[in-house]
Amino acid sequence: MTDLMSSMLLTPMLMPDWLDPATLIHNLGNWALWGVALILFLECAIFPVLPGDSLLFTVGMFIAMTPPSITFGSMSKPMVYVVACLIMTVFAIVGNVAGYYVGKFVSPWLFKPRDNFFGKIFSEKHLQQSHDFFERYGSKALVLGRFVPFVRTFVTMVAGASHMNFRHFITWTAVGGVIWVWGVTLLGYLLGNVKFIGDNIDLVLLLIVFISVVPMIVEYLNEKRKAKKEEAA
Repeated sequence: MTDLMSSMLLTPMLMPDWLDPATLIHNLGNWALWGVALILFLECAIFPVLPGDSLLFTVGMFIAMTPPSITFGSMSKPMVYVVACLIMTVFAIVGNVAGYYVGKFVSPWLFKPRDNFFGKIFSEKHLQQSHDFFERYGSKALVLGRFVPFVRTFVTMVAGASHMNFRHFITWTAVGGVIWVWGVTLLGYLLGNVKFIGDNIDLVLLLIVFISVVPMIVEYLNEKRKAKKEEAA
């Protein structure tokens, strides 16, 4: 559990510059929305180190900060927010479906031991930790896990590996996807015109990552507390 949380906190700081959300959106230019949507698909499907939370927040912030006459034409900012969220939600949910089938058909090969970077990310230990989270919270894991880096990828694979009923899976992963995409993007949209946010975007993005892992930290501390009580008993 400790190793997993450390990986989730350190990953954004170890990202190459070209994966910085603001830099990435700027470099993609007119294709920014589709590029972000594709990255969300990849993160939700199979590649947990991509900056999904930060990208959603940054998209919302950019929509709020961009003068309408530059890129939006006749569309109002709220309408751009709605269109962007619809596209990103579809890609995120389809990514989850892909991850589900990866877990169902590829997990025996994907999570076999490897002595390399790929093996550290897709390790049996991380799979077991996500499986325990899934077992503890059941369907809620697909919603709660959506807000936790790494977990939102692995919990989807675990659902597939455990052969969770697909109708049940798609219902709850869609609920989580809508809340995640629309909520985090709205947060960026509402805070986008705040000067402090614009001047300290790196700090804000790290704060988002920290807040995202708070549920995992709380659960870890609860487990430690229960273990101590059991030992004392």
